[in-house]
Amino acid sequence: PSQQPVDQRKAAGASTVPRGPGGRRSAAGPGMLVASRAADEEMEDGRIRNREAATKIRDAWIYKQIRARQDEFTQYRRARAFFGTWNVNAKGKDEELDDWLCSGWGENGETAPDIVAVGLQEMVDLNAVNVAVDNKSQQRSQYWVERIRLTLNSRKNSGNDPTRAYTLLELKYLVGLLLCVFVKAPHKQRVKYVHSDSVGVGVMGMMGNKGGVSVRLQFYDSTICITNSHLAAHRENVIGRNADFANIFSKMSYDIGEEAVKDVIRSGSLSQWATGTSSVGIADHDLAFWMGDLNYRVDESIPTEKVIKLSQKGELEELIAHDQLNIERSQGRVFQGFEEGVLTFRPTYKYQPGTDLYEQRPDKKLRAPAWCDRVLWLAQEPTHITLLKYERSELSISDHKPVMATFAVTIKDVVQAKRDAVMEEVMKLLDKFENQTLPMVGLDRISLDFGEVRYDQKVTLPIKVTNTGKVVAQFRLVPKLDEVTLCKPWMTASPTYGMLIPGEQPATLDFTITIDNATAHALNTGREVLEDIVILRLENGRDYYITVQARYARSCFGMSVDELVTYAEPIRNVPLDPVRKAETHGPNPTAALCVPKELWRIVDAIYEKGLHERDLFTTPGVAEEVYQIRECLDTGAPFGEFRIHSMTEVLLSFLSNLSAPIVPRTLFPTLEIDAQNIQSCSRKFLEELLPINYNVFVYMISFFREALLYRESNKLSAAKLARICCNCLVVGSNETNPVEETTSSIQRRAGMQLIMLHFLETNSI
Repeated sequence: PSQQPVDQRKAAGASTVPRGPGGRRSAAGPGMLVASRAADEEMEDGRIRNREAATKIRDAWIYKQIRARQDEFTQYRRARAFFGTWNVNAKGKDEELDDWLCSGWGENGETAPDIVAVGLQEMVDLNAVNVAVDNKSQQRSQYWVERIRLTLNSRKNSGNDPTRAYTLLELKYLVGLLLCVFVKAPHKQRVKYVHSDSVGVGVMGMMGNKGGVSVRLQFYDSTICITNSHLAAHRENVIGRNADFANIFSKMSYDIGEEAVKDVIRSGSLSQWATGTSSVGIADHDLAFWMGDLNYRVDESIPTEKVIKLSQKGELEELIAHDQLNIERSQGRVFQGFEEGVLTFRPTYKYQPGTDLYEQRPDKKLRAPAWCDRVLWLAQEPTHITLLKYERSELSISDHKPVMATFAVTIKDVVQAKRDAVMEEVMKLLDKFENQTLPMVGLDRISLDFGEVRYDQKVTLPIKVTNTGKVVAQFRLVPKLDEVTLCKPWMTASPTYGMLIPGEQPATLDFTITIDNATAHALNTGREVLEDIVILRLENGRDYYITVQARYARSCFGMSVDELVTYAEPIRNVPLDPVRKAETHGPNPTAALCVPKELWRIVDAIYEKGLHERDLFTTPGVAEEVYQIRECLDTGAPFGEFRIHSMTEVLLSFLSNLSAPIVPRTLFPTLEIDAQNIQSCSRKFLEELLPINYNVFVYMISFFREALLYRESNKLSAAKLARICCNCLVVGSNETNPVEETTSSIQRRAGMQLIMLHFLETNSI
């Protein structure tokens, strides 16, 4: 193409979308938009939605806007294109091809075409062997392609100028059909997405003695499709030829790939495009050319002898009026949307080979001359193509004469920066209108920092959700990908869904963190951190991601006695140390203390101030005091003046919430306990306790026995304390919801309570 942009004036009005046979649109037409592969889905409110179809429709609208504004980002360049078709009648004689392929190039090649496409028919005999076996077709196609290449690049035609040399882009053959496409060397780098296809419509509809071959490509930013076909023979078989065209047109397709589709969108290269597919058909190109031996004859209403006579004289007007292709096209039965130049040359068939005489030899069947060999075109923008020459050559080796058509075409060259600017404007316009119909909400914050949180203390932070759009907003919290819960187990949210009408008061979502025993243990062992992301989904709208974080103030609650006895300092002052953590969980952790210091402190405080208190260990404490006592245990601060019942609640809570109970279930007695075996079972139980657990157990039994000395005032009994021991020493809080207990396990638990009672009533420890 010339290097100067062309001032392109478009034809008035919208261009007609090309249709295939029977009004069918091309293979990738908009009809495919409604044929979504995804099924419709019913929404919660009863509406039907197909997300895939909606996406395709949206993309098609964007594409339509880009195409309508393509002049704003496109430079238009002039180029020449040559199309030559010839039924060579299986002849291979070396006849010079210059007068056919290179006629009128000018002395210095100034009018040489930029694109050359040559279509041959019957390059081999269409016998059963050649139709079934590919070898001879391949040989003959190579022979003809080389002859064409040498002709185009001969010294006479190119002057040894490399800028005038032609390079082969693609060839496609099918039995007797051959299509080869050449481009001038300087344009090679601006050609991409070259694809080819073939459709056989001969024997059994597939053998290829008749049919079509096709090549499509992108030249600069214009898409071009070229088809060469050989349609059904015989003067009376108009319906067969129409059917062959329809078959080839509907079946010819090219999977151009995702990158080519992106280029289509960028340049607006198709009048219609089925978004979501990378397959295009013949009509889905800026320019489509169709040539070949189409085999349309002069209507049988004119006798054969008269057709011969008029053809010899060059009196063509009556013959053109009775040309079958012209008649069928005018009736809309074939080549819908295609154009053809005026027939100014004599019919190209049927000649006596080697002469310029129509075949009239007595030993040959007399056939009416006809314009079998034709070139037609289809342009999305009619002003983008001009027919310069439509003529025939006088080569004589075949019973057909070659035909050639030369065009001046307007080629698009997209300016990327300008196209991006147009795309941005289109997307902003779309966003503007979509946002008006989509629900929108505003969150007063999308990050929740709870700061320092403590064991068994609920902390709540709110988020306010406001409807900022013009339609009803329905929202809900949803799990993250591959998860089933809305958030981690240490946090809850309420409510988890809601609906706001425009102008309604904001909704409040409360997020609450609670550190229970299991979470505390996971935090203390480094298996958990207080970080999470919660997703708030707006129905028919976007997702909002709410980040959550907090810092855990370490507590002795939820830890194990193995860990606690290794720390001489308050647990709040001890950072989580993975190395030390591993040591304390090893097979032989080093104990600095006989019992945890926290246990000693609380027992000592109760011993000093409250063993005589009525209903000791059975009356709950004051919540605020319980919290303050826990803080004192964790920080090492001295106890204040607290009620004794608050102290005893903390003691029982501490023991119940150890990460592992002092007495594991594996030590439950397996025999029924009675007076005869109570001594042996109790002794066996003590022997099986781990050393640190043994220390804590003995320490607590001794303390509870001391409390029984004040039973007159505190109203305790050994049986009551035995039940309390089972609740806090035998089964920790992490085992309060065990798998359904069987009758046997209940009996074993009762046996454990009898052992506790035995230790409380005797001096057997």
